[in-house]
Amino acid sequence: MSLLLIVVASVWSIHVTGFDLAKLNALTNMVDFLSNWFPLNLEVVPRMVEASLVTLGMAFLGSFLGLIIALPLSLLAARNTGGRFYRGSRILLSFLRSIPEIVLGLMFLTVVGPGPFAATLAIIVHNSSVLGKLIGELIEAADEGPQEAMKAVGAPAITRALFGIFPQIWPNVLSHYFYRFEVAVRTSLILGLVGGGGIGQQLFIHFKTFQYSTVAVDVLIIMLIVIAVDFLGSRVRQDVM
Repeated sequence: MSLLLIVVASVWSIHVTGFDLAKLNALTNMVDFLSNWFPLNLEVVPRMVEASLVTLGMAFLGSFLGLIIALPLSLLAARNTGGRFYRGSRILLSFLRSIPEIVLGLMFLTVVGPGPFAATLAIIVHNSSVLGKLIGELIEAADEGPQEAMKAVGAPAITRALFGIFPQIWPNVLSHYFYRFEVAVRTSLILGLVGGGGIGQQLFIHFKTFQYSTVAVDVLIIMLIVIAVDFLGSRVRQDVM
C-alpha cells in the first residue's frame, strides 16, 4: 500500500511540476548565460564585502535576539513547565512558524520601511518561534530528578528551570542556535531581494540591471559566507555536544 502511494504521489508530482528531463537539452543556454559572468568585476569587491557584513549582522542579531525571546517562551511551550499557558503558547508558536520569513519581511517593510532593520525583525520573529518549539521539546525531555530535588526543598519554578533544566539541555540549545544562525544567513539573502538590504539586495539589483560580471562577484562572496558559517556552526556544535 505504501509503495502504491509513493508511486501515485510521484506520478502526480511529475505532472503538476512539468518535470521533463528532455528540457535539459537547453543547458547550452545556461552555458551562454554564465559566459557573461566573466571576467569578474573585482572593482566592486570592497563594496560587496561591506554589504555582506550587513547580511551577517542581520543573521546574527536576528538569531541571537530570537534565542533570547525563545528561552522564556520555551518554558511556556513545554508540557512540564507551561501549565495552563502550554496549549496557547504552542498554538502561538505554530502560527508564527507558519508565516514564511519573506512574508514577515514584507510586513515589517510596510511598518519600518525598507532596509536591514525590517529584515532583522522578520528573522527575530521566525527564529524565536522555531527555537521556542525546539527548546520546549528539550525541556520536556529533560531529566526530572534535579527538578524534583529542588522542588522538595521549596525552590520556586524559575529557579528549578534555571538550575535544574537549562544546565542539562544547554549544549543542545547551542546546537540549535548555531543551526538557526546558518539558516538566518540564507534567509538574510532572500530578504535582501525584497528590500531587506545587504548583499542579497545588491545581487537582485545587479541581476535586474544585467551586470553579470558583478553578479558573479556577489555569488562568489555569498558562497564563501555560507561555507564559512556552515563550517563554524559545525565546529561549534561538535564542541558543545
